[in-house]
Amino acid sequence: MLIELTKEGEKVEKELKQTLNTFEKNLAEAELQALLFEEDDPRNAIFSIHPGAGGTESQDWAQILLRMYLRWAESKGFKTEILDLLPGEEAGLKSVTVRVEGEYAYGYLSQESGVHRLVRISPFDANRKRHTSFAAVFIYPEVEEDIEVEINPEDLRIDTFRSSGRGGQHVNVTDSAVRITHLRTGMVVQCQNERSQHKNKAVAMKVLRARLYELEKKKQQEKLEKIEDSKSDIAWGNQIRSYVLHPYRMIKDLRTKIEIGNVDKILDGNIDKFIKASLILRKKGKNKEQTINYLKSQK
Repeated sequence: MLIELTKEGEKVEKELKQTLNTFEKNLAEAELQALLFEEDDPRNAIFSIHPGAGGTESQDWAQILLRMYLRWAESKGFKTEILDLLPGEEAGLKSVTVRVEGEYAYGYLSQESGVHRLVRISPFDANRKRHTSFAAVFIYPEVEEDIEVEINPEDLRIDTFRSSGRGGQHVNVTDSAVRITHLRTGMVVQCQNERSQHKNKAVAMKVLRARLYELEKKKQQEKLEKIEDSKSDIAWGNQIRSYVLHPYRMIKDLRTKIEIGNVDKILDGNIDKFIKASLILRKKGKNKEQTINYLKSQK
């Protein structure tokens, strides 16, 4: 109809452009969703970020990554909740766990697990030297209560401690924060977001359930390493993406070979190109696996 009006001399260029932009956006979303076929893809996601060695520099990089993912989630209309955050001594953070609520949140983020490498002139170095920092991102599907994940109470050690408030009247003077250690696997989760110890324990158990579910899933799929094992070396040789801010500006995904020069846009949460490329790579791997299994079955 808009095209017909244009032919008739109507000034509808603005409306036509808006319609085309909406169509392109919807088409891109549809193409992306077509790549989300795994059983857990529709679930909410829980992700954690841990800086590598390097003190304040790496902790600041972890904070930058957190902002990137929060901005990305906001652009998708997803709801986010910081379940636990341990701030750095000078800047950044030592660890953070975030829940992302939204349709296909886990599917979108599932391929973001891995080590992210940053190269830049450090703002914390008086000599303005170039530094390389690492931070690891781990993504888990949120497990609903109706999915059975067996957790033996004897495998749990539950500790309470005082939440680290920011000061003033909001300082929590009770031991409401909860840390749960799963003795059999060594997993440790904690929550200090709520003022109630009971609520913090419930949230921590939800995070633990999600991580145990993902661990069991990886075992079933005969992955090379468990999730926790991959945390042993947040450094060279394990990165999935490099973010170079000096001497040139480029972000490169080492799996898909996608390169983007607009680093500010990416760090502001515009990571859909990387997500789409990694999901395409996952689908190709799945198709190859299915073909191999089919050929084996024909022998």
